[in-house]
Amino acid sequence: AAFDHYDRGNRLRRAMIAHDADDFSAEVAAATATFTAPFLATIGDGGCPAPDPIFIVGLPRSSSPLVEQILSSHSQVEGTMELPDMMMIAGRLQARVDDGEFPDFRAMIASLSAADRARLGEEYLERTRVHRRTDRPLFIDKMPNNWQHVGLIGMILPNARVIDARRHPIACCFSGWKQHFARGQSFSYDLTDIARYYRDYVAHMVAYDVAAPGRVHRVIYERMVQDTPGEVDRLLAYLGLSFEPACLSFWQNDRAVRTASSEQVRRPIFTDAVDHWRHY
Repeated sequence: AAFDHYDRGNRLRRAMIAHDADDFSAEVAAATATFTAPFLATIGDGGCPAPDPIFIVGLPRSSSPLVEQILSSHSQVEGTMELPDMMMIAGRLQARVDDGEFPDFRAMIASLSAADRARLGEEYLERTRVHRRTDRPLFIDKMPNNWQHVGLIGMILPNARVIDARRHPIACCFSGWKQHFARGQSFSYDLTDIARYYRDYVAHMVAYDVAAPGRVHRVIYERMVQDTPGEVDRLLAYLGLSFEPACLSFWQNDRAVRTASSEQVRRPIFTDAVDHWRHY
């Protein structure tokens, strides 16, 4: 009965929004075909060297707020929010292709000089500075959709860190499908659309792992639930940070959380959500 209500609600919402799964898949494929190992080897060094940003990417409802809450409990890391700035920079670059300035995405990306990449990285830092409230050296950008731009992030912010928060595909997609988002996430109101989106995401991240080994650190939600101390140790090691006990008592962090998981991160790690989808 609950599934039927979710289904009817999603059908109503889907009729109100525009999402073309074919167009989106084509955009992702263009990025995947661009950021290959040979291409990355040819562009050389460049970009803004600042190590400040930590990007947490993935799908909505994939445990990224949990990862953010753990990290923002560290004395060297500030949690901010889902920042739109990288997507805005990427959209501006894509517009140059759409407007006919370049024949395709790869040609546009290849045209960026080392100075261009440095300027774009500095622009991102300048745009996001307004969201920083502390003097902690590192900050988190938790916009999940930035997985589409991991290649661009690597070019313009080569010392930034990227964490891919991932969850079982059915658990993640079902959780997104039954969530009514305040804005964006137009793919999440149809089970076929959201499954295709998840498939595009995984394929792109796999390809980038091959092109830039070790660049992205992956956190699997189910493993985090099963072995929190071990996963936290691996996460902090990737970031070059020493262990702090506060990371394991993250629910005591009183920072503001403005996403759909705001209540879950106020509780210790729990297993309720791991197999919740099986009821449906």
